[in-house]
Amino acid sequence: MTPSSESGSLTVTSPPVNPLTKTTATHSSTDDPHRNTTVSPSSTPSDTILIRCVSEIPIEIVSEEEMGFFEAALAAARSISLPSVAAGTSCSTSSSFPSKAKSIGSITSLSKRRLPAVVADIEDSAGKSPTHKKTRDEKSLFIRFRKARGLSVTDITATEWCEKQMEFVLCVGKRRATKAMKAGSARHLKLEEEVITKVAVSVESAEDAWALKFLNFIAGVNQLLFEGLTRELPIIGFVEGVWMVGKIDEIRMPEGDSDRNFMLVDTKTRVRDTLPAEPQSRNGRLQLMCYKYIWDTLVAGNFPTQKFYDFFSLNRNAILSEEIRENAKQAGIPAKPQTLDDILRFFINTSCLFLPAHNQMLLRYELQKDNSLLSEDLFTYDLDWVKSQIQASLEFWFNERESRYAPEDERWKCRFCQFASACPTNPMSAVVATSPQKNSNNDTINGDPS
Repeated sequence: MTPSSESGSLTVTSPPVNPLTKTTATHSSTDDPHRNTTVSPSSTPSDTILIRCVSEIPIEIVSEEEMGFFEAALAAARSISLPSVAAGTSCSTSSSFPSKAKSIGSITSLSKRRLPAVVADIEDSAGKSPTHKKTRDEKSLFIRFRKARGLSVTDITATEWCEKQMEFVLCVGKRRATKAMKAGSARHLKLEEEVITKVAVSVESAEDAWALKFLNFIAGVNQLLFEGLTRELPIIGFVEGVWMVGKIDEIRMPEGDSDRNFMLVDTKTRVRDTLPAEPQSRNGRLQLMCYKYIWDTLVAGNFPTQKFYDFFSLNRNAILSEEIRENAKQAGIPAKPQTLDDILRFFINTSCLFLPAHNQMLLRYELQKDNSLLSEDLFTYDLDWVKSQIQASLEFWFNERESRYAPEDERWKCRFCQFASACPTNPMSAVVATSPQKNSNNDTINGDPS
């Protein structure tokens, strides 16, 4: 596939002291009905929209006899024990890139310059490992709707909120953006612009787009090192056999000189000055825990590069556009990079400089009308719980079971679901007259936007 030339849109903000700069790349699409258009599910209007061409899956009808041969062959293959091959890539110290100590020095030089990167939501791309299941259902929701994009943190949280609602969203159409959701997105954008200045950079290929996403991560963690805070940080990691991606609302340095583990923070907006119901709080906690799970995996150096290139159909040796290469050089990458692989190796080396995120995580709730603080929820990371939630979500996405409805004691969610009248079990008739509270934050319905 040869992508068409695409250009970005420029957003100018009043920069803070020594601002970092993110580049925004905006892609255009065609009217070709055979092209599969993938749109970033991010919450801010300035986010990147990435268009990827995906070939349709060919369908071939086979006889029962042929299917019997296939099953016998598969059974024979499973009985053979093959040696495992390490597919991951640890933190590299090759001569092409500096050691950790030198990387810190190069990052230090970045603190006084404008850093190019993207606000492209890296959430719009992720992948599923074929090792999760012995066989893959070719009619699964993942194959039908996420094969080219894969799963995002938003996909996980939306599934936890209500699997049946997520199924409707996929099969019928995206949920309508409510006034509360738009207000929440605007608040996130304002918070981002307090610490980030955006600059437009044109991209000419999928390799260019991914290079910009990695540069955006490098710019963000540089700001984290020298200013103690960054926002809207794109992140990607291979966890639970899945390419899981997201955009962290805020990472900050915790108080106290002895603590070097960064804290993950997310801000939720509320229409009314009331606290969220427990299912809403639980959904927000899941979101932050997913981010920590990805971050911890990434900083441990567990990034399988070949799986990355294979899943996203990228050419590691493709020459990047001149504009991308120049911006990468300005970002402090030594020996002006030429290919996506050059950028990716520097991205991996940079991520290895950091420690796992803090086990304490923070959810902040603000009142929409004046941004006043309503409450803060400080909670502890639970690895076993978040892994179980992800696995439950994967069962849904890969058709390992039927989609589930909201639990009986959470059917008040149906009052705010646009698909309630079409739901097969019509749970609206079972909703009691009272709910924990009249919903005061539509941002958490379907999972909070990432």
